[in-house]
Amino acid sequence: MTMTAKPMTYGLDLSAAQFSVAQYQRMIETGMLTADDKVELLENYVVLEMPRGPLHDGTMDVVAETLRKGLPAGWWLRIRLTVVLADSQPEPDFAAVRGTPRSFLARHPSPADVGLLIEVADASVARDQRDKTRIYARGSVPLYWIINLVDRRIEVYSQPSGPTAVPAYQAFQTYQPGDMLPLVLDGSTVATLGVNDLLP
Repeated sequence: MTMTAKPMTYGLDLSAAQFSVAQYQRMIETGMLTADDKVELLENYVVLEMPRGPLHDGTMDVVAETLRKGLPAGWWLRIRLTVVLADSQPEPDFAAVRGTPRSFLARHPSPADVGLLIEVADASVARDQRDKTRIYARGSVPLYWIINLVDRRIEVYSQPSGPTAVPAYQAFQTYQPGDMLPLVLDGSTVATLGVNDLLP
């Protein structure tokens, strides 16, 4: 899959302002941005989150139930909560992170805490495939899944390049209904999940 180095689904307006992660966090702390503002910071752009319908939200319930059964002790599943990267503060649909519910009371997880990020994609499929892969690869997130509701498959991205000129994942594999999907954390398979148990 060819990755582009520039935003494809946002950031096309050259007059749009850009903000650092620290500036974005101050906007939240001072109340300039609130929970009612459905935005996230992607590559220093404050970007509207994609709308979510019943299929997306229902799939999140299905995925949450399945993943919680597969995560071993020492890992916790966070749902639609913040992860902090060098130039972004996304809110992925799921993040498997080291720790417990009390581990992130004073800070957000960083890539060092993350084993897996997951996006459920229908309206957001272009952004999740084009932009989020680049953002997460640049941030050295080790494993990224897209639960692609449009094509009814799960896309697995691994071996992130880190902060290179054209960040990308070096390995890409798709899993179809009927396949078994390994859940890999810290380089070890901790569970095997049925794709049918993750798709609606």
